[in-house]
Amino acid sequence: MVGFDTQLTTVVGDKTAKALANTLDLHTVGDLMRHYPRRYVQRGELTELSSLREDELVTVVAMVKSVSKRSMKNRRGSILEAVVTDGTGELTLTFFNQAWRERDLRPGRIGLFAGKVGTFRHQRQLAHPEYEMFPDDAGDIREAAEKYADEVIPVYPASVKVPSWLIAKTVDVVLQQLGDPPDPLPDDVLRKRRLPGLAEALHAVHRPRAIEKAWAAQRRLRFEEAFVLQTELARRRLSTAALPATPRRARPGGLVDALDERLPFELTEGQRQIGERLAAELDTPHPMHRLLQGEVGAGKTVVALRAMLAVVDAGGQAALLAPTEVLAQQHYRSLTAMLGPLAQRGMLGGSEIGTRVALLTGSMGTAARKEALLDIGVGDAGIVVGTHALLEENVQFFDLGLVVVDEQHRFGVEQRAALAAKSRDGTRPHVLVMTATPIPRTVAMTVFGDLEISTLSDVPRGRADVATHVVPVDEKPHFLDRAWQRVREEVEAGHRVYIVCPRIGDDDGNGEDEPPADDGDKRRPVAVLELAEYLRTGPLAGVGLDVLHGRMPAEAKDAVMAAFAAGTTPVVVATTVIEVGIDVPTASMMVIMDADRFGVSQLHQLRGRIGRGAIPGVCLLVTEAAPGTPARERLDAVAGTRDGFRLSQVDLEQRREGDVLGAAQSGRRSSLKLLKVIRDVEIIEQAREDASAVVEGDPDLARHPALLEAVEAALAEQEADYLDKA
Repeated sequence: MVGFDTQLTTVVGDKTAKALANTLDLHTVGDLMRHYPRRYVQRGELTELSSLREDELVTVVAMVKSVSKRSMKNRRGSILEAVVTDGTGELTLTFFNQAWRERDLRPGRIGLFAGKVGTFRHQRQLAHPEYEMFPDDAGDIREAAEKYADEVIPVYPASVKVPSWLIAKTVDVVLQQLGDPPDPLPDDVLRKRRLPGLAEALHAVHRPRAIEKAWAAQRRLRFEEAFVLQTELARRRLSTAALPATPRRARPGGLVDALDERLPFELTEGQRQIGERLAAELDTPHPMHRLLQGEVGAGKTVVALRAMLAVVDAGGQAALLAPTEVLAQQHYRSLTAMLGPLAQRGMLGGSEIGTRVALLTGSMGTAARKEALLDIGVGDAGIVVGTHALLEENVQFFDLGLVVVDEQHRFGVEQRAALAAKSRDGTRPHVLVMTATPIPRTVAMTVFGDLEISTLSDVPRGRADVATHVVPVDEKPHFLDRAWQRVREEVEAGHRVYIVCPRIGDDDGNGEDEPPADDGDKRRPVAVLELAEYLRTGPLAGVGLDVLHGRMPAEAKDAVMAAFAAGTTPVVVATTVIEVGIDVPTASMMVIMDADRFGVSQLHQLRGRIGRGAIPGVCLLVTEAAPGTPARERLDAVAGTRDGFRLSQVDLEQRREGDVLGAAQSGRRSSLKLLKVIRDVEIIEQAREDASAVVEGDPDLARHPALLEAVEAALAEQEADYLDKA
């Protein structure tokens, strides 16, 4: 008998094991057993060739009628074509530069062929289909089909060198020798959820006697993936709750009350409710760990500022960690503007109960940096705004009580831990994580399972509406000319306009630069530097215009945004450096070039930079994507709603699960192979409930060694980046 840790070389031979390792990164018996079929083929799904329809995914049993090979006309290489028939019709199989397949596809041989039906020169074809040839003694087509009539055939994620049927044969060999593997799911959980054991599930998922057995096995394995993840998240929640923290309570008549009196608007009900919850959690001897999410423009910054002031009121300091210098500068300006005299303690006109706000970024001059470090170290700066520079060893806080992380997904485990470790006396600071990307509930439960979640859904009164339109330049080229006219009109009305490009240009080396627009290439410019020059000398000649991108020095970026806000240069051509945090109330229009290159959530964030005041906004999504394509459907979805939660659902459905869960962080295989956070809502909720109960009774998992091993394996694979929040 073999176990999960057994190397495949000892079970299936060096040649096959080497191919599996090099091509699919499968090294052990456990790796192979966790390499699940991506679909199954049943006799009822076999299709007669006479009934094939274009774009259908089909599996057919057919006999090779003829094979031919020819050279390609316009480039090197060859095309192999095999015509197959099942007696009702014919189908062409096409392979590019794979002449060796002629050895398999000999006339008279019968096989199983799977792929997507296409049409070329009015003939139905399968391009690069998957296939499995039957033994030469298979008989005729009818006999071969009947032989496979009652069999459920697994189709595995495969490669050219390691096709699905080689994997299937290897799995057969391993299953015959597989012992009873340790099951991560406790017996009482299996009984409660009526799930099969691991050994039974593995046999059923790889070699199901009926398709229903395969679905039942997959459900058990999806539950296991969710359960292992939720177990680790439950352990994190438990360990965090046991850590010591200093309670921080705002004093009556202090900074929080003073800010509320200064604000030129009333807090929304959501802001007040979440503020009260944060105040209660800050006033506890254990660290708060909370995620604050909400719509673009919902007022998360005000909520965070009131929490920071509560900590300052109690004698502590708060740090706001931003992912970019542009965003850090923006936060610094907006916080000091909201606080006014409350941010000028010790200065002429400053409030006696006030504090100071310090800014620390990597590009600051020596003198300014020394002054900021001194204010932070002696506690004069109650609020510290900064980038990664806050994480450096020489940055010492007097009494760090709260860490606010903006756009947390841009920071790694070590970075967040380094800042949290700067508190004194062995205590931990409270942590508030903010994200401007609304997250569906199941994703939040999975990705942020160790954080309590607050959602700010209502938008402050007085915010203007933003209309969004798709500009299909290939279908209606004159629409873009009208867009530039509209930019002029907005500028003449005293408003500001963002023009967003997918890249910087000038050979920025990101692999996306297009050829220069000469030699007959009439493609419109879509890079920042090229488009800015085109607009200055063309449609926007005479209009104040500047550029903003990530390669500019911090001082230059800050100067551009200051001139933009003041109206000196009312148009800025930028990359996505403006995506989050930038707040210019007079910005009323945004033009996004090649909008189909951006994701749904990113477009929603970009659009959130306009309509932040009382001026109605308009967002134009310029694209060459054709109607009906996935790219165009994304843009139509963005144009159709401003509901960030609906859009995040669309975004999630179009992205790989690994991207959502952070599994690609380390470049290794994800431990989540079957679980889908949109589809498996019920499974995730059940796994969370059961895992919490197990961890509560056995925090160290001493009585659950198989579960502990599975948790540690998952963490090793994914480096736990999406699990750690502090």
